[in-house]
Amino acid sequence: MKYVRFLNSEKEIQFGKVEGEQIRVLDGPFLDPSSKPTDIILSLNEVTLLAPVDPNKVICVGLNYALHAKELEHSLPADPVIFIKPQSSVIGPNDEIICPKISQRVDYEAELAVVIGKTVKDVSESEAVEAIFGYTCANDVTARDLQKKDAQWTRAKSFDTFCPIGPWVVTDIDPSHLDIQSILNGEIKQSSNTQNFITSVPKLVSFMSQVMTLNPGDVVLTGTPEGIGAIQSGDEVIVRIEMIGELRNTVK
Repeated sequence: MKYVRFLNSEKEIQFGKVEGEQIRVLDGPFLDPSSKPTDIILSLNEVTLLAPVDPNKVICVGLNYALHAKELEHSLPADPVIFIKPQSSVIGPNDEIICPKISQRVDYEAELAVVIGKTVKDVSESEAVEAIFGYTCANDVTARDLQKKDAQWTRAKSFDTFCPIGPWVVTDIDPSHLDIQSILNGEIKQSSNTQNFITSVPKLVSFMSQVMTLNPGDVVLTGTPEGIGAIQSGDEVIVRIEMIGELRNTVK
């Protein structure tokens, strides 16, 4: 199933289930188990897709592909290295990524995003799987020069617009073997598969739950493969993930 969050023609936020090129409107958020389909059907091209969820927090893992760690000249960590992107960094499909004036090098990072569906804390890997609602595409945009300059990654990862996600949340797929690519102005820059994760999705969610409570709508970013590079004004960057689709954003 594919679920979306969108603006209708009256600029109201609604939720729906994608059926082909149409949306079956729901009577409430798709993360709410009590929400039900209505009789209203809209065309995908007559609505504005938003980030499919509005997370309270986005928890990210760095260095989850060995070749990416190598290209950054980092050794592999003993435990997953996690950090948080703020809610204000989240944008949706077709929104603009804004490069800040204080950075001279902003990079794309294609990532699989996990959408949490249940409140969990201190869960096992099997319990973590049960807490996952679905998956979407993400771009962990990074001010690379500031990341290298600072002792930690908060500033480099947290600018407004630095977390595009979407275009929808897909349920009932196996996250352990998905092709993932980034495409810059039509040229493939990153191309890997989630089978190359150092730490699997269930292990990541379980690990993060040992640190903090995960709530419905929270998003977990699972790391980027090798092939990162810079973006600049006028560029179009696409994150493409097998079984999910494409997240497109332009750069300003």
